[in-house]
Amino acid sequence: MRKFLFLGLILMFYLWFGNNAKNNNIIPTDAIRIRILANSNTIDDQNIKQEVKEEVEKYLYKLLKNVENPIEAEKVIKENINSVKDIVRNIFGDDFNINFGLNYFPKKVYKGIEYNEGYYNSLVISLGKGLGDNWWCILFPPLCMLEGNELDDVEYRSLVSDMIQQYFN
Repeated sequence: MRKFLFLGLILMFYLWFGNNAKNNNIIPTDAIRIRILANSNTIDDQNIKQEVKEEVEKYLYKLLKNVENPIEAEKVIKENINSVKDIVRNIFGDDFNINFGLNYFPKKVYKGIEYNEGYYNSLVISLGKGLGDNWWCILFPPLCMLEGNELDDVEYRSLVSDMIQQYFN
């Protein structure tokens, strides 16, 4: 009986915190974001945005994958901003703007998680007029830039499962 009561409490705890966690912003406060705004929503402009995203993402991942803190990450980004500009220029031409610092991000709900609007430390690339749909993610820590083969190194664990295993062992 005691075990069932314990399991019931764990289940209630998990359901309550699990539902509340969906509504909370999970981005670390010292994170550095990246945002790329397309010139417009035409198919061509969205494809160009995607190409810029892929190339900038590859380049920055290599630079930041071993960086351990946001201060070092900021320094690395600033030291390599001209190389990022070169990547964008080679794909899009000269009609773009890059800003690294505090930039505005609108509120966004993605996969049930609400990301608050506000000014965040970020690298923002605006292609042309920057009026099209955008892509954004976390640049540091590099949450969105894990290479496919490195996803195998990620260990997924369940708090409830860990608690149950600990209780029964």
